[in-house]
Amino acid sequence: MRILLFSVALITLAPSAEKVRNVVVIIADDYGVKDMNLDGSNAFYETPNLAKFAKTAVNFTNGYSSCPVCSPTRSAMLSGQSPARTHNTDYFGAPNEFFEEIPRDYDPVRDFINSNKKKNDREKYPLLPAPYLGHLPKGTVTLADALKKYGYATLFAGKWHLGPEGYFPEDHGFDINIAGNQGGGPYTGKKYFSPYGNPKIKDGPDGEYLTERLGRDTANFIKANKDKPFFAYLSFYAVHTPLMAPVDLVKKYEAKREKLGLKDSFSPESPRQNRTTQSHAVYAAMIESMDSAIGHVLDTLEAQGLADNTLVIFTSDNGGLSTSEGSPTSNLPYRAGKGWLYEGGIRVPVIVRHPKAGSGGSNCAEPIYTTDYFPTILAATGLDLLPDAHKDGNSFLKYLENPAAQASARKMFWHYPHWGNQGGSPGSAIRDGKWKLIRWAWPARTELFDLEVDPGESNDLSAKQPELVDRLGKEINFFLKNTQARSFTQNPNFKGSFEKW
Repeated sequence: MRILLFSVALITLAPSAEKVRNVVVIIADDYGVKDMNLDGSNAFYETPNLAKFAKTAVNFTNGYSSCPVCSPTRSAMLSGQSPARTHNTDYFGAPNEFFEEIPRDYDPVRDFINSNKKKNDREKYPLLPAPYLGHLPKGTVTLADALKKYGYATLFAGKWHLGPEGYFPEDHGFDINIAGNQGGGPYTGKKYFSPYGNPKIKDGPDGEYLTERLGRDTANFIKANKDKPFFAYLSFYAVHTPLMAPVDLVKKYEAKREKLGLKDSFSPESPRQNRTTQSHAVYAAMIESMDSAIGHVLDTLEAQGLADNTLVIFTSDNGGLSTSEGSPTSNLPYRAGKGWLYEGGIRVPVIVRHPKAGSGGSNCAEPIYTTDYFPTILAATGLDLLPDAHKDGNSFLKYLENPAAQASARKMFWHYPHWGNQGGSPGSAIRDGKWKLIRWAWPARTELFDLEVDPGESNDLSAKQPELVDRLGKEINFFLKNTQARSFTQNPNFKGSFEKW
């Protein structure tokens, strides 16, 4: 017995991987989990630098965003808290934003109608979306704040979309802000091309491409700070609309599309159509440009001798855009896309390189999502965790050290009490192991899927598993209560029937 106890102690006390010093986070915008070409199986898109990176990193095959749209996920990334808790549940700029607290005279009917210009919106929506906070809550300790406290040089480059002036990156722990403002896309100037008309970035030569520029600026920051700890947060505007790319790349993919005989095709996803083929030449060109910019950053780490001491994370803020605004990509076999609580809207690529863990080229099935990056980065760099800050995040450091480690029993929740621009409707969801339950608000219904055998969510098992539906529904209720989540309300101006709600 004594020998057995001694051997167990040895296993328990075995040292974990050494800590890294620097951190690079790269987050793409609207980049679907099927938009990567890691093994050559994707016939149309080309991502050689991400493929090379994945061979040195852990690919989390059950990676998720914290919301099916952008701002909430970005809030979760920096705060380590669920968007339901911070009340950052919709993209900033949607109706009913900028509520510090709900005013006593708040009238959801009045404010929702006043914020919509179309007269028929008075009668269009059976439910009024929840009010949400259009910036990071005051007093939020961000990941950048935490690292800066320990002497890290901090850079933000790219899309911010987390509040107006006064809530910019420089107000949340970043020393340098390149291009980050309240906008959800590059909508000023020549948009993706210089002159940008963005006061947060100096214009480059006429025609310079923004994606490439952000990669170069991030690389320059790394070189300038190679002798001290740094945190570089590269937040691409790509591949968000407007769909624009360098002409030569677009021509390349137009020719490739023709050579492969690819055609656009769609299938119904009521009330929209969902793209089922990857064949959009401009989108493919945007992907290659972003991949090249990522390669430049990774090559800079290598050239500066920093790759062996830098944690690198690549992910996206939500699933690929497949049902709206040009529907440029397909997320198949996953259902729907951005703006939906189906897998196509919340499954995202997650590739993480911890060079001292020695697990490069591995896949890991542990489900993780955006709130988990904050505690993981602190743990990987050897800094104290801040549980009062990253309340909803779990460190996945042990899976970087051992991707085959036993899966945790954690549950994952989503709350999107809004009408999505992409056709999705208000609802909440939970994933518990292989089970996923979605509770839609309109028409009121519950769907249950076994993701292990049905990742495309085509077979609703709710009628066959009433006890499981009841248990998971109670879990959602507890989550909403625990986070003090805001929800939708009935619209008395709706000209339809509430019988199904």
